[in-house]
Amino acid sequence: MEPKFIITLDGYMRIGQVRMHKDLLQPHDTCVGGGFWEIDYASMRLLLSGKSFDYGKPKWTLVTGKLYVPSAYRGMQIEYTGSSLADYHNLSQEFEISYY
Repeated sequence: MEPKFIITLDGYMRIGQVRMHKDLLQPHDTCVGGGFWEIDYASMRLLLSGKSFDYGKPKWTLVTGKLYVPSAYRGMQIEYTGSSLADYHNLSQEFEISYY
């Protein structure tokens, strides 16, 4: 089990400790990428990185409107770092964040 996340076409971030990224999917979800996560408690940041072997790196440009994040991460800065500087995204600034 590893800390993994996925992003759905509807803008939902699914986060959990799972074997495979596909284990995070819910019925009718369309996954547009994923990766790994960790929490930096000192700076209150949810740090996302890497890519899913099942779905590839997150395709943030396909997410329109809000980014829906589990309420357990309310108040945290959310950042994604890919394999290059061009893949860095400060999601808290790029998206309107809603919690579920």
